[in-house]
Amino acid sequence: MGLFAFIKEAGEKLFGVGEAKAAQEVAVKEPTPVNVDAANAAAAKAIVDYIAKNNLPTDGYDVKFDGASATVIVQGNIDTQSNKEKVLLCCGNVAGVEAVQDQLYVPTPEPEARFYTVVKGDTLSKVAKEMYGNANAYMGIFEANKPMLSHPDKIYPGQVLRIPPQ
Repeated sequence: MGLFAFIKEAGEKLFGVGEAKAAQEVAVKEPTPVNVDAANAAAAKAIVDYIAKNNLPTDGYDVKFDGASATVIVQGNIDTQSNKEKVLLCCGNVAGVEAVQDQLYVPTPEPEARFYTVVKGDTLSKVAKEMYGNANAYMGIFEANKPMLSHPDKIYPGQVLRIPPQ
């Protein structure tokens, strides 16, 4: 459990569309507590929908968003360490999110993965060489980040990746 930092400008653009955008616009024009709460709830729903779109479990835990601090709070229970880490990455790899507060409980803990923030010029091979000492181990990183990654060559600066223990 802890607080994970992300690059606010990098990631999936979930808040600029649909209900999340409409709620944000209202909260900016009329920042009443009710409107701000509605904007935060719409942003949280967009994140949950993104988690579901990536075929990750959405039951047993709650996702909340605090727009003032650009923080996602995830609390409750989840089945595996791998799914926990993937859910945290889905929450954090969203444009407009600066931090994810992890309050998830895994009943059977496993070794935790490390997290790596992609920089310009990185490839999965380069990351594998740096993290494991073997550039050919990139497929392990790719598999550990599926379904958020659709192809080993499609990573971007600011994206945070799971680096599982070897």
